[in-house]
Amino acid sequence: MEKSGKNIPLALGALGVVFGDIGTSPLYAMKACFNDYPKVDPTPENVLGVTSLMFWSLMLVISFKYAAFVMRADNEGEGGVLALLALLLRKGVVRSGTFLSGLAVFGAALLYADGFITPAISVLSSVEGLALAAKGAKPFITPIACVILAFLFLVQSRGTAAMGKIMGPVMLLWFTVIAVFGLTALLDHPAALAALNPYHAVHFFTAGGVRSFLVLGSVVLCITGGEALYADMGHFGAGSIRLSWYGLVLPSLVLCYFGQAALLLQHPEFAASPFYFLVPKVLIYPMIALATLATIIASQAIISGVFSLTRQAVHLGYLPRLNVKHTSEQMEGQIFIPVVNVLMFAVCLALTMHFGSSSALAGAYGIAVTATMFITSILYFLVIRRIWKWSLSVSVLLAGAFLCVDMAFFGANLFKIVSGGWIPLLTALGIALIMKVWREGRSELASVLEKAKLKPDEFKHLVEELRPLRTPGMGVFLSSDQGSTPATAKNYVMHFRSLPETIVFLSVKVLPRPHVPTSEQLRLSVYAPGVYRIVGTYGYMQTPNIPLLLRRAETHEHHIVADKATYLLGQELPATKSTAPMGRFRRMLFAMMQKNALSPIDYFGLPPERVVEIGVRVPV
Repeated sequence: MEKSGKNIPLALGALGVVFGDIGTSPLYAMKACFNDYPKVDPTPENVLGVTSLMFWSLMLVISFKYAAFVMRADNEGEGGVLALLALLLRKGVVRSGTFLSGLAVFGAALLYADGFITPAISVLSSVEGLALAAKGAKPFITPIACVILAFLFLVQSRGTAAMGKIMGPVMLLWFTVIAVFGLTALLDHPAALAALNPYHAVHFFTAGGVRSFLVLGSVVLCITGGEALYADMGHFGAGSIRLSWYGLVLPSLVLCYFGQAALLLQHPEFAASPFYFLVPKVLIYPMIALATLATIIASQAIISGVFSLTRQAVHLGYLPRLNVKHTSEQMEGQIFIPVVNVLMFAVCLALTMHFGSSSALAGAYGIAVTATMFITSILYFLVIRRIWKWSLSVSVLLAGAFLCVDMAFFGANLFKIVSGGWIPLLTALGIALIMKVWREGRSELASVLEKAKLKPDEFKHLVEELRPLRTPGMGVFLSSDQGSTPATAKNYVMHFRSLPETIVFLSVKVLPRPHVPTSEQLRLSVYAPGVYRIVGTYGYMQTPNIPLLLRRAETHEHHIVADKATYLLGQELPATKSTAPMGRFRRMLFAMMQKNALSPIDYFGLPPERVVEIGVRVPV
């Protein structure tokens, strides 16, 4: 059990990383309900109804579903849709390549889409306060937002350590300030507290019909970022996240939303920007600065989350190897992926320039989040029913309640497809296709290469038959299969009629669990005098380092000397024959990804001057 003393500093850190997205939702959530499609008038009944919906959404989805239940379904401390998939794969509940595994992959792809939109809408919503503070500032809002986004993505390569030191305190200040402004307005007009009664939410639905249902597409903005509670659980722990949520974040959000409701009950004309009308005019510029800093932090959190998600997908075999740079010597989880950073920046910039305002962009927001929540509920049902062995009635009742809420929000957001909702869906479909093609291609590649591999006895017989020259030094053959000799070794001995004096067949195995202790990462066995098998085992949140692994092996076997190793790699080149198993388009896409994948030299940390690559043409 986590100690409360340890939870407090972690809870402060969670304020910046975990709650940045949901914490900045008051900037645009209430505004969207009364300004976006289907626009409703800010009458007292509608204001109380919308506020009641927001309050009970926060309670049911975040406090009840995620904080109380879903966060218990962790994969050795890690959360998120890919962690759930890894848990189900490890327990044998779901098999790779099935519909359910594909659904989980699509959920991960939706998180990418969410990551593209969140920085754009967050930064735009904060800068829009300038339009209220200064006349004539509106034309400059989009350019200023673009400059802020450019700065945000340019500094990613420097790491988040420096920003991380201020993220928690800044968000602590942010939540305190919005709570104070909300409480001030609420004390001035406490009638808004009536929205605590769920009757107003029910009445809003029954009186407004379809229009009221569609408003859920804007109400959902108050819970965007809720999936982050679960996805970032491995960084801070469930106890710390719950402490932050129940102790500060939830009360602050409730006070802010109820304060906006109190303001609109008195001044419905302020519906154009209820958040900034809460702020006294003398404090409007400092508040814009604080809101901008808070949204940068919220954007940083989702960017870091996408980097982490990408590394998980690479290690689980759903994406090709990418250049992952570690930006901190103390925190293994602080990483930077250049190609993902460039892609996110390009998409965020395009969305910002195309939509130009948070209200317009809200049409594209929400559908990715609600779809991911829906997928999480399905996978959670499998966990409680198949792994935890809960009774069928309890499992159906609990997961069914979650799914009803998720489907309501998702259904309302489907009507946003024309106004921008197609963007995250199309993006997610494209990313899911890339993941599927890569996994299929690697599977086909592995099956073809399997035929070229030799069993240990067969390789030994081949060596005895050819009697190759044994040259001084140590040769390390990388192999994807722990039980056979790689085709590279077979080709090497047949073509060169020689073998290194010391031979190491080395395999890297990534488990569907986040971390493997250092003491369990190395497994060494002896095939024959001077011939060794090494298996390096890692979790999907870890980065393999082969030279470091060999240095650990030196303590077990003195013939293994890492600094004298020559790494012999097989470079598989996919052929493009029409008779190959994959279709033409998928084959071309896979070949392009294979060509642009990070070299094993960089991925495994190999010294380039000690690497020899041998090409093999493989039909896929």
